Amino acid sequence: MAIAAKPLLHSRPPLERMLRIHQALQSGKFPNATSLGREIEVAAKTIHRDLEFMRDRMNLPIQFNVSRNGYFYDGEVSGFPTMQITEGELFALVVAEKALQQYRGTSFEKPLLSALRKMEQSLPDTISLNLADVGQTISFRTSIEPILDLRILDELARAVAQRQQLAMDYRKPGAEKSESRTVDPCHLANINGEWFLFAFDHARNDIRKFVPARIRGMKPTGKTFERSPKFSLEKELRNSFGVHSGKGAFDVTIRFNARAADYIREKRWHESQILRELKNGGVELNMKLSSLVEIERWVLSWGGDAKVIKPRELVEAVKQSAKRILQGT
Repeated sequence: MAIAAKPLLHSRPPLERMLRIHQALQSGKFPNATSLGREIEVAAKTIHRDLEFMRDRMNLPIQFNVSRNGYFYDGEVSGFPTMQITEGELFALVVAEKALQQYRGTSFEKPLLSALRKMEQSLPDTISLNLADVGQTISFRTSIEPILDLRILDELARAVAQRQQLAMDYRKPGAEKSESRTVDPCHLANINGEWFLFAFDHARNDIRKFVPARIRGMKPTGKTFERSPKFSLEKELRNSFGVHSGKGAFDVTIRFNARAADYIREKRWHESQILRELKNGGVELNMKLSSLVEIERWVLSWGGDAKVIKPRELVEAVKQSAKRILQGT
């Protein structure tokens, strides 16, 4: 004797189910748990739980009409409560979607786009339309785009997540050949638009920074590692001007003339910065840094609009670099 299989009921996210129930109630057709369960493909008891949640937790005026054998809204409901969104939140959502441009082609693109699409589809139609309109007014653009092997970035992200030890060939700046390194990848960070891998270097017995673009090849060693609780990105970058940190402690003072002063005032360059206004319309920038490598390059980028006051090491380094520029060496 053959036994007929029961139809499979598909599980749907609670929010999606409640949105469908909300739309059915707004239609004025007095749906009941059985009809809603059949339409949404879930059990009637699931619909009952959703209705109770919507009535008791979301304060929606849901009532049951005995003569019509169905539920209805006993009062005006302008929109689904959890889907109310402010103009600022809408703007932030658009910005987030536009910011995805820098992740095109990477393993991050698909899940990020999927999450944003789900949020957009959950919005009322009028909001979704506005989202498309606002999207035409915002864009992201950069004139300097890192040259990056997306395959390398994907493999690094996987190794960090799965705590896989890596053997890689890495070429340091200025080196003619790459060298073999065995590392435990701890953290992958995007800092000021550039990617960096923070990893424990077994040969140097210390945490080191690696630029993915300089990796010539890599493969898992087959070993895994325990992520050290002592590692902290904030600690690694403490008192650095960008990503290069050191063991020093420098009080840095740089004066900018009136032509450059507004650009300096408009940004927060470092967490320790203190700005002092000058009588000539200029501004003085004071910071506490652990390394002078990146600040030297930054000062040189301002040309004659910046003057280093201290420390002496930075004054001399900028002078020597300026001389080499003039000499063309």
